[in-house]
Amino acid sequence: MNIMNTAHVRHGSNIGQNLTRREGALKVTGAARYAADHHPAGMLYAVLAVSAVARGRVTALDVAAAKAHPGVVDVMTPQNAPKLAHHPDEKTNPFAFRLDILQDAQVRYANQPIAVVIGESLEAATEGAVLLAPAYQAEDVVVRFEDGEHFVPAAVGVGAPAEEGHGDVEAGLRNAAQRVDVTYDTPAHYHNALEPHAIVAEWQGERLIIDTPSQGMAIAQGRLAGLFGIAPEDIYIRSPYLGGGFGGKGLIAGPQVLGIMAAKLVGKPVKLVMRREQLYGPIGHRGVTRQHMRLGADTEGGLTAIDHHILTATSRFDDFFEPSAGVTHTLYATPALLTRYEGMRFDTGTPLFVRAPGEASGSVALEGAIDELAEACGMDPLAFRLKNYAETEPLTGKPFTSKALRACYAQGAARFGWAKRPLAARMMTDAQGLLTGWGVGTATFPAHMFQASARAEIRSDGSGVVEIGAHDMGQGAWTALAQIAADGLSLDMDKLTFRIGTSDLPDAGIAGGSAHTATAGSAIHNATGAAIAALADIAMRDETSPLFGAGNAGVVSRDGHLYRRDDESRGESYATILSRAGLDSVEGRGEGAADQAVTENYAGHAHGAVFAEVKVDPELGQVRVTRLVGAFAAGRVINPRMVESQYLGGMIWGVSFALHEEAIMDRRTGRPVNGNLADYHVPVNADIPSVEAILIDEQDSLINALGIKGVGEIGITGTAGAIVNAIWHATGIRVRSMPVTLDKLLF
Repeated sequence: MNIMNTAHVRHGSNIGQNLTRREGALKVTGAARYAADHHPAGMLYAVLAVSAVARGRVTALDVAAAKAHPGVVDVMTPQNAPKLAHHPDEKTNPFAFRLDILQDAQVRYANQPIAVVIGESLEAATEGAVLLAPAYQAEDVVVRFEDGEHFVPAAVGVGAPAEEGHGDVEAGLRNAAQRVDVTYDTPAHYHNALEPHAIVAEWQGERLIIDTPSQGMAIAQGRLAGLFGIAPEDIYIRSPYLGGGFGGKGLIAGPQVLGIMAAKLVGKPVKLVMRREQLYGPIGHRGVTRQHMRLGADTEGGLTAIDHHILTATSRFDDFFEPSAGVTHTLYATPALLTRYEGMRFDTGTPLFVRAPGEASGSVALEGAIDELAEACGMDPLAFRLKNYAETEPLTGKPFTSKALRACYAQGAARFGWAKRPLAARMMTDAQGLLTGWGVGTATFPAHMFQASARAEIRSDGSGVVEIGAHDMGQGAWTALAQIAADGLSLDMDKLTFRIGTSDLPDAGIAGGSAHTATAGSAIHNATGAAIAALADIAMRDETSPLFGAGNAGVVSRDGHLYRRDDESRGESYATILSRAGLDSVEGRGEGAADQAVTENYAGHAHGAVFAEVKVDPELGQVRVTRLVGAFAAGRVINPRMVESQYLGGMIWGVSFALHEEAIMDRRTGRPVNGNLADYHVPVNADIPSVEAILIDEQDSLINALGIKGVGEIGITGTAGAIVNAIWHATGIRVRSMPVTLDKLLF
């Protein structure tokens, strides 16, 4: 009998509660130990020496000078680096991106590791790295669209087609009453999480123990097992806390592998922590794009065609192309739709996953072009979006599992005061003479699910244990997943032991794609259900139990007790059931994965609408975002406090995208010009005076058993476009090159 799926009803009270972070006190008191906080006995320090050129070869390293420096233990170069079982350029799976880990003297991008100096102290290793004094044979570099050749990639993102669409786009544009033909440029963005990539590695024979920030410990185990020729279970990873991930810690990076190799070389534990400026190269970044948008509308403002052409760059040695067309596939109804990609190869590190990869860059171009077409049609931008509201997914025609975007528009607009917005640009000025503008952007992100496993245990003292190798990079997994676990076992949170953050626990999949709560939460939900079912089965077979023979009616779990569903006066505690059976505990295991039938027949997305107010100095062109209101619908909310935090963080990153963030590469050398936190601008508190998130109620019975969609990335996808549109409304100037800096607004 399948009690878990048919006859067991759970009455928990943990899901939906505004619980504070379970690990919050540890973090604010400094008791939470991050990767670099570990210091095993005998530990040495490793420091990267990185390339000062972007393409060429290393022709000389003064290894003797470095090794002669007091405190330097060894120098690892291509000549003495430990041999690997697999070449790091081998592509064993779609997520096995090529690594630079001292396989030869070739240089493929600036800041590529070219040697590792190992010392008794950080200072000795740092000084030794300087003494290497590398010499190079440099070659010409390409880091701009103007300097290279275009080609059509075999795939974009992770295996998506380079061209998709339906209908006759050219006819739709030809017959349109109004058209826009515009190009939007977005720059490269580099990861700057508070915690840099770091690793503490120790070999115990053939067993590897590492502390490193990871969004995907099982993926890291598999990659490292292949490189070093050992079994994945012989690799133990601790990663209970991450100081920010955003995609940059989803895959093991080359510098982390070098720390492991250094530990093997010297036979002692080794710590390697990347310096801030070294992050601009080997750990992935958001690829640069140039997006050509052609849109047409009829006399009533209905879309007749969307053509979205994307030119994006990858590295010279690998293939990852920013999949910016995803939002165009999902947002607006049109009889003709075409998205196409071209690629270029730059002399940079390979661009990879950065918060909302593709959707963030694509939404700026799409939302800007939609606003421009609304203006051409003489329509309010929000009314134009509602006119072209998609009831089914535009690319595929699939129905949505749920879609509450109309409610997002309505509630966001009401809170913001959108009805008072004048249609024309440059019509509002505040008391200080600053031009004021209001803009809107639609937000969306796919409701992904990956695969995960979990283990749940009910103990004879009435407590519960749930284990899953989940990852908390600040999004609140320690808390939200524990709420699902406690609810699944029908226990108070103080009776639950919840374990995450180490690789010896069941595989939780990757914490990425805004899918972690849905994926890991589903595994937990099924594991706790299995544990309750096993406990109920024991009781229902026991003639002395009040639950004996309740199989047909089923049971209800509540507050550490099981009750007959047809007579809730008859029940007993978990502890009583296990004690009478002479058992210390009962266990359940569960899996979490997408329902293939739903995936094949429905489109799953979270939605939202962001409203922005900006003020612009008419003489200096200085832009300030003074208000942001975002309304989002993402299925069932496990912890409103954590969800609101994610929405606010996404919107703040949208401000960064629109106004601040840009990696500038020297076109002559290929080196980053602003590879530091002083010159690589991100918002500070003074840049974010007012930001508000509205949580729209949305019930989705199809997306997964818990009804959860993702919230981590959706906020960025509406915000940058809303700000760009608000700047036009304030100034009458359309800026189509991000970020919007004052030099682009000198009017």
